[in-house]
Amino acid sequence: MKHNSYVYPIPNPLWIEKLCRWADFHFNFFAYTNGNNHEYPESPFTTKFYAGNRQLAEVEIWSETTHIKKVGIIGYDFKNRLEKLESKNPAFFDLPEVCFFTPSFSLELLGEKIFSAVELTEEFWKAIEEIPLPTQSTTSCSVFPQITREQYLFTVKTIQDHIIEGNTYESNFCQAYSGGFDTWDPIAAYFKLNELSSMPFSALFKAKSNWLVSASPERYLKRTGNKIIAQPIKGTIKRGESAAEDLHNKETLANSEKEQAENLMITDLMRNDLSMVSKTGSVNVTELFGIYPFPKVFQMISTITSELKDDVTFSDIIQASFPMGSMTGAPKIRTMEIIEELESFKRGWFSGTFGVIEENGDFDFSVIIRSIIADIELKKLYFGVGSAITFDADAAQEYDECILKAKAILEVLSGK
Repeated sequence: MKHNSYVYPIPNPLWIEKLCRWADFHFNFFAYTNGNNHEYPESPFTTKFYAGNRQLAEVEIWSETTHIKKVGIIGYDFKNRLEKLESKNPAFFDLPEVCFFTPSFSLELLGEKIFSAVELTEEFWKAIEEIPLPTQSTTSCSVFPQITREQYLFTVKTIQDHIIEGNTYESNFCQAYSGGFDTWDPIAAYFKLNELSSMPFSALFKAKSNWLVSASPERYLKRTGNKIIAQPIKGTIKRGESAAEDLHNKETLANSEKEQAENLMITDLMRNDLSMVSKTGSVNVTELFGIYPFPKVFQMISTITSELKDDVTFSDIIQASFPMGSMTGAPKIRTMEIIEELESFKRGWFSGTFGVIEENGDFDFSVIIRSIIADIELKKLYFGVGSAITFDADAAQEYDECILKAKAILEVLSGK
């Protein structure tokens, strides 16, 4: 959008939150994406804002002839349309498996400037400025884990038995926290979460009464022309409290044979997925086991790129690669069956994907992790955390990793 002629300064630091509150009042759907200026391979999310009232029918989402911008979510349970799979675990509340809208209003925010394809009227600026910010936002919500630590440890042992039997090599087992509330402010929760844990794929998404408050560190897929990029994350360690401890933890993760083995399995899985829609010989691992710093953790990230076959569609790419291997394990289909047997909840939007499809077919999608999912009308919310279970995984350490991943969200929901 930066080539468009209308450029404005961002009036003040609170203006973006006011913009979101204005959109919440006027639109059924809106989204705000924020890359937080991360130095991320192949770039983080661009910082953009979209709002609209028209939800897309599924035929429009998958259509290659409908050249409109599309913003939205594909939930994890969309897997059941791609393979002979089921989702029988209880849902915290109903969510659409696929939910996209087309924006009637959009902005790009770069540095201290706003870029717009249309001239912004005085009435618009006045309306945003007059939006009141709450003096005391409610982000607190009592949440409870759906399984105990003992149940978690027992389930890890069950997965390792499956590994011994040859049913899976690696399974991403997830647990959930859920809660209810009288009042809860998703916009305030987003800005607080982004302050605590500013991530390269941060996003706030409203779809009528459903909300996604996301601090995702992970890209699912990005398409630029005929180039496709996947960036699975496998490997986590906490940040140190001193520079020396920070460096030690970073080197510990970088040299961990266990974490490398986990990462390599998913990298190979993604290479195989992309090969189905890519030109022969074009799939390359451009970075293996890269270590990247985030506010509370270091992550091990690998980057796979390829050149798409001619006439490959968005639907073809989703069919070949969804759900992302980092949230399932390998082999993918049998492992998803095991996950369904052992998890206690229907994932819904968690571990699905959120993103934007441009008018020309380019797109960028994140993995929905480190994210709160809420229904404001039903006054319920939940979030999930997981880790990769392998044969040599230590169940207690995996549980601690889940708690580490949940830390920023729990701080937001504590209301402190």
